[in-house]
Amino acid sequence: MPSHTRIFAIALAAAALAGTATPAHAGPPWVSIELPANPMDPTTKGAYLLVHTFHHQIVLQQALEGRAEGLVNGKRQTVTLAFDGTSREFVRALRRNWPTDGAWVLVITAGGHDGGVTALVGIGTDGQVRSVNVPTEVRNGFTVPKQVSDADVDALLSRMAAADGPAQPSRNLALALGGLLILPAGLLALRRRD
Repeated sequence: MPSHTRIFAIALAAAALAGTATPAHAGPPWVSIELPANPMDPTTKGAYLLVHTFHHQIVLQQALEGRAEGLVNGKRQTVTLAFDGTSREFVRALRRNWPTDGAWVLVITAGGHDGGVTALVGIGTDGQVRSVNVPTEVRNGFTVPKQVSDADVDALLSRMAAADGPAQPSRNLALALGGLLILPAGLLALRRRD
């Protein structure tokens, strides 16, 4: 085989290989939360929730990690979350492995901490999901995931704990009750003047 034919064959093979290689995925991943899980599917039966991972609109396997941050009897707790595969491609199940007492925030991150996306799931003391939020921001005209800070998690956990705490009487109610107590005293003072 002449050298120019060999070079052409190598170049052709390299071009074919480059055409079949998977390009790096540009742009951020996405995560969404599904609940309740389907009890009819043996792979999702009993799951607390399901996690879907995407790249743009394409369902795609992403690195997934998570933790449960809780406030139980006034004490902070952290539990590492584990995700199981399901019968649905790229959908993973989360089974409850954190205590049933207290308020909790699930911090679920897809695609790693640098450039990934985080879902925050707020859970009340009754064990029910009260909120699901994927913090975002607008950058260069595009909505993209926003990095979640420990302060974001702490604020949501405080809201979950406060929402289920003992009801505090409102200031207006206290003023109204105080007015009812003062009214008879004022009427009594007016009667004595007459």
